[in-house]
Amino acid sequence: MSIVIDRRLNGKNKSTVNRQRFMNRYRKHIKKAVSEAVNKRSITDVESGSSITIPRRDLSEPTFNHGQGGMNRQVHPGNKEFITGDRIKRPPGGQGSGGGNGQASDQGEGMDDFTFNINHDEFLEFMFDDLELPNMKEKALHETVEFQTHQAGFTTDGPPDRLNIVRSLRSAHARRIALGGGTRRDIRQLKRELREMEVQPGAYDEERAQFLRDRIKELNGKMKKLPFIDDIDLRYNNFVKVPRPSNKAVMFCVMDVSGSMTQEIKDMAKRFFILLYLFLQKNYKQIEVVFIRHHTAAKVVNEEDFFYSRETGGTIVSSALEMTRDTIVKGYSPNDWNIYVAQASDGDNWEGDSSVCSKILINDLMPLVQYFSYVEITDRQHQNLWREYEGIQDKFPDSFAMQQIKTAADIYPVFRRLFEKKEA
Repeated sequence: MSIVIDRRLNGKNKSTVNRQRFMNRYRKHIKKAVSEAVNKRSITDVESGSSITIPRRDLSEPTFNHGQGGMNRQVHPGNKEFITGDRIKRPPGGQGSGGGNGQASDQGEGMDDFTFNINHDEFLEFMFDDLELPNMKEKALHETVEFQTHQAGFTTDGPPDRLNIVRSLRSAHARRIALGGGTRRDIRQLKRELREMEVQPGAYDEERAQFLRDRIKELNGKMKKLPFIDDIDLRYNNFVKVPRPSNKAVMFCVMDVSGSMTQEIKDMAKRFFILLYLFLQKNYKQIEVVFIRHHTAAKVVNEEDFFYSRETGGTIVSSALEMTRDTIVKGYSPNDWNIYVAQASDGDNWEGDSSVCSKILINDLMPLVQYFSYVEITDRQHQNLWREYEGIQDKFPDSFAMQQIKTAADIYPVFRRLFEKKEA
């Protein structure tokens, strides 16, 4: 019998495989819990993980048991209260004695639901499961600035932190063998001759023996002078930077900030934009965000002004679409960038401007972008802008989508409808 003892240290991710097995097995329950978590808390909190609870009954698995079988005779004790046909009354309080949904037990026994935490990446994975970015394309990589470091052999020069100890010692050992091989061979021959002389008393020559001892001592001293490690033995890890393909995406956030847009509507628009940004972040390493706000005129602003600056006046949506088009032409070539535009509005627009918006979208914007999503945040009837956009959706069914948001609870369901996977 042989015994094998594994003394390897456990890595910090030793339970990762089992954790992933568990999450794949109960994926449906975790997705449901994540959806409920999103609906119960602010969308601005989705960058953190979450505590997931799975009912205990959903963790149970069917088992096989042997039946009793054969002929059996059982004797049950009788009672003085019931006879055949009596109906047993429900226990007082409307609760049975079993199950985990009733009142707490005074015996300290019971079955609790299973609760565990998932991190930020796992939360986003389940949150955006079954979603996709439409028309995502591989863009040109000639301007790629992202590099990945790979080890490419060893070199004799380098900084101390890259010193490869094993390779250096191996090189030093090989050098000592090569330089001291002849000397060790001579020492072995001299020792053999001295030993033969000592075992044969008749052939012993004191002068010759003393010479052999002196010569062996001299050669041993020579061997000890060989340095254990020399500068020529040092080997350093060599690293080279290799360009790594990295698709780039730009996200245009377009929002109406006219007098009809209340702060509540802006907050719901912000939650939608944050969801879209996180979704893009899951698919791209390099993302830029451009904020364009408009009333009668459009302007590129920072995030603070985009969401919180107060404006009054009417609404001309075409000014924002023209600004988006000009910004793309100036700095975001469709050959290098995946371009996504998200527009949020309460639906108001000046009469006659909606047809101008339609022309800009059809002729200028839609040929440049991968996806254009429009959300109308209002509980009123649709305005002329919505009806105009319906015609654009008919012409570009794969790259243009529109939905209505009435309350904050509609944000996540609407987002999923906008980016749900489409059958090939």
